[in-house]
Amino acid sequence: MKSPALFEDMNVLVTGAGKGLGRAVVEALLDRRERFPRMRIALNARSESDLTGLADLARNSGVETLTLPMDLARDPVSIVESVRKSWGRIDILIHSAGVGRFGDFGTYTREDVEFVTRTNVEGTFLLLQETFNLMKVQEPRYGLRGQIQVITSVAAEKPFEHSAVYCMSKFAQRGLLEVMRIPAAKERIRILDVRSGAAFTPMWGPVDPGMQARMMKPSDVAGPMVDALLIDARATVETLTIRPIGGDI
Repeated sequence: MKSPALFEDMNVLVTGAGKGLGRAVVEALLDRRERFPRMRIALNARSESDLTGLADLARNSGVETLTLPMDLARDPVSIVESVRKSWGRIDILIHSAGVGRFGDFGTYTREDVEFVTRTNVEGTFLLLQETFNLMKVQEPRYGLRGQIQVITSVAAEKPFEHSAVYCMSKFAQRGLLEVMRIPAAKERIRILDVRSGAAFTPMWGPVDPGMQARMMKPSDVAGPMVDALLIDARATVETLTIRPIGGDI
């Protein structure tokens, strides 16, 4: 068996890869590509234009790349199926895609609720279900049939006043991952819940310099996520909570 810190022939799917934390994870994987010889990366985002530069960066690094401009809210199953058809298996899923609507509790509309839950709840469930069903019939590599990482949020464990719908969706993701760990352990599939605090990403919109200085960079979250992929198959990291040193914003 190869060194447990060296994972060859890994097929990686990253959702929400065009911006923010998803993009940072891809960049972290490329920075550590010597640990993933012959890695392939499938990049998913709603907009193809968000993926072009990142796909070029990956290919220029010698990494085979598949771009999947698909909306998770519309057809999450097709994202997984596209990777299966191209490469046969998924060894690592990093699910970063997510949306939010924020405001006073009494002002949310039905459209706000549906917009957030279609992606963060329904889309996540169907994406993870399809990926799990593919992984559990795969032959193990380095003692694992697969690894699934989902970027939830500290909002999966802590309420924020102007984030009612977002918090609801993130608590739902947390519950799903906790249930999934039961069958996943039997199949040797690792499940990681990444509870990120405030990192400066496009989801925040305009942020004044003072607040931005209090926030993390996406790379602060992405680096530990990739490192968690590399631990020996005899162990698993179940929850990774990373927040600004000054506390939540």
